Amino acid sequence: MRISVWDTYVERSGKAIMHFDILVPATLTDEKQIFNYGNRYLSTKSFKTGKLSANECKFCHIEEASPSIVSEIEENGFFIIEMENCN
Repeated sequence: MRISVWDTYVERSGKAIMHFDILVPATLTDEKQIFNYGNRYLSTKSFKTGKLSANECKFCHIEEASPSIVSEIEENGFFIIEMENCN
C-alpha cells in the first residue's frame, strides 16, 4: 500500500512541541479527515495539546508501507509514528 506521510507539530502543555507523523492511504486527500485522525490521536493523550490545523500538519511525501502499518491503517484508517515529546 502506498501511504501519504503528514508531518505534524503540535504544542503541548509545558510549551514542548510534539512531533509525529500521520500515515494514511495515498488515495486519501481530504485534509479535514486527516486532521480528524490527528485530533483523535491527540485526544488519547493525558496532557493538554494545542489545536491541529494546516499550520501544524503538512503533507510530506508518499512511500510504501510495511505490512504492520498496512494492517493498522486497514483497521483504523490511519497510523501514527511518534517522533518527539509525544509521551
